[in-house]
Amino acid sequence: MSYLSYAGVGSRQTPVDILCLMKSIATRLAATGYVLRSGGAAGADRAFQSGAGRSCEIFRAQDATTEAAEIARQFHPAWHRCGDFAKALHARNAFQVLGRDLISPVKFVICWTPDGAISHAGRSIRTGGTGTAISIASANQIPVFNLQRPEHLARLLDFVK
Repeated sequence: MSYLSYAGVGSRQTPVDILCLMKSIATRLAATGYVLRSGGAAGADRAFQSGAGRSCEIFRAQDATTEAAEIARQFHPAWHRCGDFAKALHARNAFQVLGRDLISPVKFVICWTPDGAISHAGRSIRTGGTGTAISIASANQIPVFNLQRPEHLARLLDFVK
């Protein structure tokens, strides 16, 4: 796919002020021609989606394919302990970062996680399910901007202004 896209993802427990910023970022990016890829979950996903309007692709667990699950499996630290639904949720992260065809990566990822993770190596248990998207992005040299990090937050606040 030849359009500009980004992944907007994050914790269901994202702070309210960050959710408002995510919506503003998505609105601004949509106005500049970017398409959001996200997962429709409560919290960060829905905040991005509300700002992006119709400029979005939402991937849900039922969209997961064997190929997407195989990508997610490579990065999940305890794949064997996940049930089928959890595996499908992680698999949809592959679409969020790499596109429905799994070969059309986003330009960048914007997220919020409690630990501020921005790479596979920097993940922790506190990164939560967003860690799969971060790891896939990291493996594909896609920049990750985590709004928990003050320097990333400041940069994106400037962008919205």
